[in-house]
Amino acid sequence: MKPKLSEEIEELRDTLRRHEHLYYVLDQPEISDAEYDSLMARLRDLESQHPELATPDSPTRRVGGKPRDGFVKVDHSAPMLSLDNALNQGELRAFDNRVRELLGDEPFRYVAELKLDGLSMAAQYRDGRLAQAVTRGDGRVGEDVTENARTIRSLPLHAPGSLDHFEVRGETVMVRRAFERLNADRDEQGLSRFANPRNAAAGSLRVLDPAITASRKLEFYAYFLLVDGRQHYPSHWESLNALVKMGFKVNANRKLCKNIDELLAFCADWEAKRDDLPYEIDGVVVKVDAIQQQQRLGFTAKAPRWAIAYKYAARQAVTTVENIDVQVGRTGALTPVAHLSPVEVGGVTVSRATLHNEDEIARLGVQIGDAVVIERSGDVIPKVVRVHTQGSYRRRFQIPRHCPVCGGKVVREEGEAASRCINTNCPARLKESILHFASRGVMNIDGLGDALVDQLVDRGLVTSVPDIYDLTVEKLTELERMGKKSASNLIRNIDKSRQNSLPRVISALGIRFVGERTAVFLAEEFGELDKIAAAKVDELQKAEEVGPKVAESIYQYFREPRNQDLVERLRSAGLSFEYKGKRRYGGPLAGLTFVLTGVLSIPREEARIRIEAAGGKVAATVSRKTSYLVAGDDPGSKLDKAREFDVKIIDEKTLLDLLENG
Repeated sequence: MKPKLSEEIEELRDTLRRHEHLYYVLDQPEISDAEYDSLMARLRDLESQHPELATPDSPTRRVGGKPRDGFVKVDHSAPMLSLDNALNQGELRAFDNRVRELLGDEPFRYVAELKLDGLSMAAQYRDGRLAQAVTRGDGRVGEDVTENARTIRSLPLHAPGSLDHFEVRGETVMVRRAFERLNADRDEQGLSRFANPRNAAAGSLRVLDPAITASRKLEFYAYFLLVDGRQHYPSHWESLNALVKMGFKVNANRKLCKNIDELLAFCADWEAKRDDLPYEIDGVVVKVDAIQQQQRLGFTAKAPRWAIAYKYAARQAVTTVENIDVQVGRTGALTPVAHLSPVEVGGVTVSRATLHNEDEIARLGVQIGDAVVIERSGDVIPKVVRVHTQGSYRRRFQIPRHCPVCGGKVVREEGEAASRCINTNCPARLKESILHFASRGVMNIDGLGDALVDQLVDRGLVTSVPDIYDLTVEKLTELERMGKKSASNLIRNIDKSRQNSLPRVISALGIRFVGERTAVFLAEEFGELDKIAAAKVDELQKAEEVGPKVAESIYQYFREPRNQDLVERLRSAGLSFEYKGKRRYGGPLAGLTFVLTGVLSIPREEARIRIEAAGGKVAATVSRKTSYLVAGDDPGSKLDKAREFDVKIIDEKTLLDLLENG
């Protein structure tokens, strides 16, 4: 029975890998999403029933890691050097002249590839399986983002072929459609928008929870294949073709150019078509094709002599600042916004641009009436770059002393860039607070979006967050575009939110500096909301990652009478104020802090879970507070750090003994 079952499982894996490649790499799906989900469900069930047959490169293992404490620093196998830039055709021709001068009369070719605007990453494979993924970092040391990288569907978990141990370098990007969807979701949740796909990709790859990375729909485009830190094939073009055969996604918009004129034509062609691409580019990467010639050309102190980045000009326009006003956010922060004479920048009509805060306005020296330069260099949100010419009748802008929405007092605390309205009942704050409260990662009240919140507040049906729990179907059906069915669904979702755990309730309160992660630590440390509310500043700092600034914010929040009233009304609405999750008390490893390094026989995530279940903690970096460094095969720089701090170093067997016997 077992051999047949094993064959079925492996056949399912191969089938799912094939369809992943068709969908995420080739963009040529052969089956529907429902059919794919059915195959995945079958494989997941079989692996769950027979865990001894599970493998780390199974398609079911893309998302499985729990939120981590931080990122481990990792040395690159070879430096990931930055490239020199050519900002115009003259500078690109000068690069060509230097190459021809150094190579003499020897013929050579260029490989031209679109310069994707994302985050560089190196993926290492051992025995054809993804073993580790590392961000570029400073070029010599990056951060281990393996669990997050595993969620990227266009990055193979298994790449069988003639090479066993190899490294693939490439760019992690977020396509425009995924970026727009992400910002739309953040708008619904009352969260700040990402400025551009590059920032969104970088933030998504480095978020601490792999499940969040998976939801962001990142893509990985490969552009280097290394073995033992060196290029494996005689030419870069052959290397790219080999990556395609191995199942990696390689940008199809590339060309082998025999001279500088072909190269310039390629650059000009794609500059004209850049807005038609599904992803952002900011230029073209140019490399001498033959690896032997690359070696002869060598490197400068900072960059290779055989490659250069031809950068497209930023998309800019000049327009006039007609006015500056402020927006009031959920925390009460007043954000200056420039209202502009409408102007087209990179195919988009721009009429507004954020000025961030008073310090930025002072830095730019911008006033109402000035002509300013607006830029969209890969940025979806335009920015004011500089003052072009001062207006004849310019007016200085000042942050108002009273909130433009409620008239409440506006203050700017020492050391902060933002001015804030301190009235917690400010309608502008209220709308954002409700959106935050109802958002997916907090109380998860589906259906409570911007348009509905505007109506609820404007009509006086909700004057504070707890009023949500007093809504009825009858009240809701009086609103525009709200039928009985929609109203009933919303009331059902509101009622369901009463069952949320204490960490979600803490996060929902909107305390400054307290997000989902900190809320979990507070719940684990204190167990009850009332104990958090009664705690002093020094007591609050006993919770993980709660420092003086966060503790002070929590303490002040619960000393505000209006916030105390809000908490009591939420209690009356039936929300959970006690933590029913597992708290880290007792256990054979209570009070001990572990750091893991090197390759262990069990997944590192499993080791973390087992240590925490035994009462211990797992930290990302070695410090003087570290109790044990668990060193597996090929330990990194943490081993040296542990020796420097005189931290006890143990192997995996000793860790297992500690877990069993204490």
